Amino acid sequence: VQLQASGGGLVQAGGSLRLSCAVSGFTLDDYSIGWFRQAPGKEREGVSCFSRLDDRTHYADSVKGRFTMSRDKASNTVYLQMDSLKPEDTAIYYCAAPTPCYSSNFYLPDRYEYDYWGQGTQVTVSS
Repeated sequence: VQLQASGGGLVQAGGSLRLSCAVSGFTLDDYSIGWFRQAPGKEREGVSCFSRLDDRTHYADSVKGRFTMSRDKASNTVYLQMDSLKPEDTAIYYCAAPTPCYSSNFYLPDRYEYDYWGQGTQVTVSS
């Protein structure tokens, strides 16, 4: 199993980036999958997840209306379109599966094991 995240970079506040997570070893129908991020000195948090059970997408309150998660089953890739970026979005972004995906609060490391993680891609937003 491999998750390959890419697309990070340096962007000015208000700009956009599109992250990709190419998955091999399982299909997007097998697991719900999520995007997570960790900023320096802060705990990891869930950003967005896609539920394989009901095809719904959930977002953290901090990114609602600015980020859009999508998936391409043909290429087994998930994307995170990030618009109106803010300096507080600066973090390393990871994709991971499987993940619970029932609400915006889906990063629950005390209750779930997230077996597969991508290597992370750095997003830096300058003010």
